[in-house]
Parts: sequence; C-alpha cells; structure tokens
Amino acid sequence: MTISVCAESSQSTSTQSDWVERGKKVLMQTYATQPMVLSEGKGSYVRDVDGKDYLDFASGIAVNALGHCHPAYVEALTQQLSKLSHCSNLYYNQPAIELAEKLVANSAFDRAFFCNSGAEAIEGALKLSRKYAKKNKGENCTKILTMSNSFHGRTYGALSATAQTKYQEGYHPLVPDVSVVEFNNIDSILAHNLAEVAAIIVEPVQGEGGVHLADIGFLKKVRALCDEHKIVLIFDEIQCGVGRSGSFFASDNFALAPDVVALAKGLGGGFPIGAILAKESIACAFNPGDHGSTFGGNPLAATAALACVSIIRDQQFLGSVKTKSELLLAELVDLKSKCPSIKAIRGLGLMLGIEFDIPVKPIIQKCAAEGLLLVGAGENVIRLLPPLTVSDDEINEAIGILAKVIASQ
Repeated sequence: MTISVCAESSQSTSTQSDWVERGKKVLMQTYATQPMVLSEGKGSYVRDVDGKDYLDFASGIAVNALGHCHPAYVEALTQQLSKLSHCSNLYYNQPAIELAEKLVANSAFDRAFFCNSGAEAIEGALKLSRKYAKKNKGENCTKILTMSNSFHGRTYGALSATAQTKYQEGYHPLVPDVSVVEFNNIDSILAHNLAEVAAIIVEPVQGEGGVHLADIGFLKKVRALCDEHKIVLIFDEIQCGVGRSGSFFASDNFALAPDVVALAKGLGGGFPIGAILAKESIACAFNPGDHGSTFGGNPLAATAALACVSIIRDQQFLGSVKTKSELLLAELVDLKSKCPSIKAIRGLGLMLGIEFDIPVKPIIQKCAAEGLLLVGAGENVIRLLPPLTVSDDEINEAIGILAKVIASQ
C-alpha cells in the first residue's frame, strides 16, 4: 500500500545500503539491527529510504500507540514547540501539570514523577520503594523480589531486576539485594523473610519474556502479602500499559492496583517520556533532592503524552482496542489450526504472542521482505504490537502476509 507521508521526503541519492554502511561505521553495535533505514510513516505504515512501504506491527516496540503522524499528535507537538520545549524542573510547566492530573484522575494513584524512558521509571520506582521501606520498616529492609523471565530495562538497577542472564552477562557485580522468585508461584515469595523485603516488582504481562500473563489469583495473593508486610508492590506496565491491554492500565484487567506503576513506551507515542505513578503513602517517602531528571516532564514530552492520553483514555477508544484484539486473536487461532509449528497464542489486548517450535528470526526477516514488520520475544516467540489505531483491513493484511511466509517455511 502506498502511504501519504507526513512531511516532504529529503532529497538524497544515497541508497538504503549506503545508509546502512554509514551507520555501521559510526553507531555502537548494541542491536542486531535489520539492514533497513526507515524515513517516514503515516498511520500503520512506514517507508524506508528506498521507497518501500511496510505495515508496522512492531510500533517501535509498542511505542507508536497512535500510529505514525497522528494529526492531533502532530498539531499538539508543533504548537508546543513554537512556545516552550524545555524549562527544567526548577520550575513548573503547564503540560506536565495537566498530564499528571489526567494520569491520577480516576486511578489508584495520587502523584506522578516524569523521566525519559521505561528504564528510568524502573530506577525511580526501585529507589522510591527502598526509601519508603527504610523509613517504615527499618534500615535493613532493602530486598527487591523480581519475577523469573522478567525484563525491566538496561540501566543498572533495571538490569539487576531483570531475571534473564543473557542481558546481564559481562555487567557483574549488579545492584545487590535483588532476588528472583518464580513467576505465578506464591510459595516462591513466601520462602523469603518478608520483613526484609522492600518491594516486589511484576509485569502483569511479560513482554520480552515471551508474552506471558500473570495469574489473577497470584496477583491477588501478592497484593495481600504486600498490604500485610508493608511491601511496595510495583507494576511494570512500560509495554502493556497505556491502553495496549484494552484498559488504560493493564492492572485494571486484574481488578487490583499496585502501589507504584512504571509507564513509558506508548505514553509518549514516539516522544521519549517515562512516568512513575504512586499512591500518596508511598510517594511521600521522596523529599526534595532525593530524585530528579533534567529532561523529565519537559513541556514538549508532556505535550506529546497529553495528546496520547487524551485519546487513549477515552472508553470508546479502549473498547475499539478490545474489538480489534478479538479479531486479531481469532485470526491467529485460525492460523494456528493450519500451522503445526505454532504451539500457542497468548497475550492481552493488542499485545499478542505466537509461540513456535522453531526459531522465529527467519520468519520475522521474511515478513519484513514481504512488507510486514514484527518483533521477536526470545528465540521462539513473535510479538504482534500494532498501533492501537490499526484497522480491521490492516489486521487482515498482516495475517495474510504472516500466513504466506509460514506456508513457505
């Protein structure tokens, strides 16, 4: 499909392969980057510098919640950019106040802290929980319990709470007093001395770990333990939050709330922003000077997030996410019935995973060649993370490409 781009293409005689070679020479090789240079996009589609169009079911890894160049998003950012882009947290700014008001309204949270990414949000949440524990349980209450197969980010605290050794190799010693417990196993938590536990951190839907849902019974037991032992319950909703589950907060699907939630990715719709939301009883553990972020909640980032939140939190919009999820899930279940290599389909909302009994990297690469962008979650799982604005026709188009590629394996 041909896309109508949101800006005039820059004139260049360089081909995609030229750009890739230039990038290899100057960028640190921290990613297994596909040899593709994206230059523009509109809605659910992106285009590379050679002019090829792709249906984007990666969404920048669940970031482009409103797709690319959403008109209201572009207008809001353009207007704010012409007024004020940054002023630091030495002063208040209107967009940050409005964003915080929208996020705490009709939620279980009372206060917000803004930063620049999901990893930063996790760092802040871990610091806040230890500060709270020291004030309320004693100086020796420092332990963080994290779930097996979890992923929380690449900075040191977030990496230490990430229970996948492949991400930690070469970086030891990690932050101390972080222990791994078994996901969805309450006995694994009870094996610890809870008097020493400052926080328990959980992804309601594990993303990088393979798109696994937390059991509602497990979460309710964890919530009760945290209440009983004054443990801070942190939900990492960096990937599954901000409408991707079909509810604004993924925790809404489990009929309970954490004490602290970390948000990012879809919150800014493509502009870097992260957030910690906390209940007043927890948030008050921070005093002036205890934490900070130079760019956190700057007017431009807050404006981007305001545009996203204003659209996504609408109940009619969230209902459409659930409807689209049902269509996508039905199509995937039908595909599974025809494809013996598919072992399982799982997920929530527009965050769905396909588990294969074969490596998925070749499938992802062939889908890209056919014009469909997907993202893996480990060696055997493909994640489908389309924009929340994806259409029924685009869902059918994506399934058609995926089915064609699988059939050719």
